[in-house]
Amino acid sequence: MAKTKKGKQKAQDFSKYIRWFWILFLAGIMSIVVLFMVASWGFLGELPDHTVLENPKTNLATEIISSDGTTLGKFYFDDNRTPIGYDELPKHLVEALIATEDVRFHSHSGIDARGTLRALVMLGGGGGASTISQQLAKQLFTKQVSRSKFERAFQKVREWIIAIRLERQYTKEEIISQYFNIYDFLNNADGIRSAARIYFGKEPIDLELKESAMLVGMFKNSSLYDPRRNPVGVKNRRNVVLSQMEKYGYISEQIRDSLQKTELELNYTPESHREGIATYFREYLKSFMKDWIKDNPKPDGTKWSLYNDGLKIYTTIDSRMQKYAEDAIQQHMPRLQAEFFHQNTPKRNPTAPFLELTLGAIDTLMRNSIRQSERWRHMKYDLRKKDKDIVESFYKPIQMSVFEWKDGKPSEKDTIMKPIDSMRYYKSFLRTGMMSMDPFTGHVKAWVGGINYRHFQYDMVKQGKRQIGSTFKPFVYTAAIDQLHLSPCDEIPDTPFCIEKNKYGNPEEWCPKNSDDDYGGVRTLKNALANSVNTVTARLIDKVGPQPVKDLVEKLGVESNILPVPSIALGTPDLSVYEMVGAYASFANKGVYTKPVMVTQIEDKNGTILYQFKPETRDVLNEETAYVTVKLLEGVTQFGSGVRLRTKGADAYRADFREIVTGYPYEFTNPIAGKTGTTQNQSDGWFMGMVPNLVTGVWVGAEDRAAHFASITYGQGAAMALPIWALYMKSCYADDTLDISQEEFEAPLELSINVDCSEEGESLIIEDEQEDTMPEGLDFN
Repeated sequence: MAKTKKGKQKAQDFSKYIRWFWILFLAGIMSIVVLFMVASWGFLGELPDHTVLENPKTNLATEIISSDGTTLGKFYFDDNRTPIGYDELPKHLVEALIATEDVRFHSHSGIDARGTLRALVMLGGGGGASTISQQLAKQLFTKQVSRSKFERAFQKVREWIIAIRLERQYTKEEIISQYFNIYDFLNNADGIRSAARIYFGKEPIDLELKESAMLVGMFKNSSLYDPRRNPVGVKNRRNVVLSQMEKYGYISEQIRDSLQKTELELNYTPESHREGIATYFREYLKSFMKDWIKDNPKPDGTKWSLYNDGLKIYTTIDSRMQKYAEDAIQQHMPRLQAEFFHQNTPKRNPTAPFLELTLGAIDTLMRNSIRQSERWRHMKYDLRKKDKDIVESFYKPIQMSVFEWKDGKPSEKDTIMKPIDSMRYYKSFLRTGMMSMDPFTGHVKAWVGGINYRHFQYDMVKQGKRQIGSTFKPFVYTAAIDQLHLSPCDEIPDTPFCIEKNKYGNPEEWCPKNSDDDYGGVRTLKNALANSVNTVTARLIDKVGPQPVKDLVEKLGVESNILPVPSIALGTPDLSVYEMVGAYASFANKGVYTKPVMVTQIEDKNGTILYQFKPETRDVLNEETAYVTVKLLEGVTQFGSGVRLRTKGADAYRADFREIVTGYPYEFTNPIAGKTGTTQNQSDGWFMGMVPNLVTGVWVGAEDRAAHFASITYGQGAAMALPIWALYMKSCYADDTLDISQEEFEAPLELSINVDCSEEGESLIIEDEQEDTMPEGLDFN
């Protein structure tokens, strides 16, 4: 009887343990349920509602897109992020992510039960349990990971709940793409698109398998696995990803082994505001967008953010032509600069880089430059320094990096120099401005505002204005053709000529001289323009008057103020490359001025169109006058100052010519209308060149007009600017995808003016006895 009671007592004791197990188990389950319920109600921290889940708030960079679909650059503060869709991700990139981060991604609903249980049982020793959805929730809605294990547990619960909601809100593909888009890959590589471009110089869809594996490997900890700082660790991590892909059947063992032996092979292409393609254009675009944002608020009245709202700006710039333009400048300018330095050694020019300035004048110029410098502005207004202290700082040597051409490429060198000396050093560099435009649409295809944006930020396309020299003469000829119905074959005396005192407001008699001081006989208009004969241009402006020329130029889009005085005929006004290209384009566009266009469309991050450009055009000249002007300009490249575009003769003229005039001989055979320009003392060199569907202007000169070549041999537009145009056009013609015209300029259906001067011998000066062959009713004597 005693044994029976003892057995029953043991059974009762065992049932008590079972009961407590179930109580504790159910209590645990209830606690978890209650914890999730409490968390879902927001008591453990605010949870995003469905509207926030639909539109997670992330900073999205504004993307600048070329006309051929290439990203030129971005505007951003901290996040260089441009989201892409799932269909823009290569298959092996997605497979690498799933194999490495969440192999059961397609079978769970936000939380991987098996992985979570394994992590709990093994206390994290068997690997993490976070799903891709949980990691996305953490990236989007956990601003700061707590160091407290207790608080971190609550954060985990919130992330679980958000992950489940994300799974309900989005498809698996959308979660994958969001995760790739949100991650920070370091080095301004925010999101997979920036990462692919910065580390490998390509779009995500073009990534190779091993490149995808490297980027996925960075998800473990991008700070630790930074390819630039820790290439060995990153390679090892990449190989782990490849092993995971082989383990789960995404790649074969043979592929894994072969790829694990390869190096990372980075093509590091940093993206910043001062690097990359079209830097000067992007800076102009920034000011354009600031004005647009000011005048175009959001529907709720708030302002768009240029740096965070993910706008897309579609531009007219063609990335291929932009690259050809930048390459042309990079080919020519180092060689031209080398000659400029050669002529300005201390022995040859003690006041280098300035000519014809006294020491006192140079001292004044440098003092003025000090007060115009960014260093002065910063010390004066940001640091609140006294003027005396600021000036003294310019004469104290400091360590700095300065620009140089090295092996024909832009470079930097570290040195110790006084700021005042560095200013003079930079004044010795020749700068450039270049713009290329379709004359029919007004679309600007290329824009280069200088030789290197990091060191020379002043834009010489639209911001800078310089004296234009003989490139102004076609406007005078056009006005004369329009008023007097002149033909390129009409003959004008090439003899000394003066406009008397007080005529056209001239305070003194104006007697321009030819550049070679050579006179005699008569010339056809075509010959006179081709050879930039000053006396003929002076006679023409005397006939039509300065005011009609000024009015014409303004109708052709020139906004700079021009005084209606006779001297404008020889190019005294200061104009920008932007203005000149727009004006010349009207000749190619049959007399119709089309305002240059840089932006065609602006969209928000969802693709909603916010802005579309409207062409601005106006009729300025009749078609016949425009065509006759074009035929005049063709003479410049047939037998005038632009003839080196077609011949080989110049290299025989000077043994060292080929060393300076880059790319010669050019041997163009297609119709080209153009005009060179060289200002007084060779301070500015210009070339305006046109083919039927492309007008391009190039300027070259130093910051100060006192810095220039000593002679016209190298200081003329044909040597300074024309080679850049030629190199650029050579590249454009070599690219069959561009369709740059090599055809004749289209003639009007009705042409009453004779443009064929072949019988008159357009390349020769006509003798004195033929002066009486001028058009009836005109007297240029």
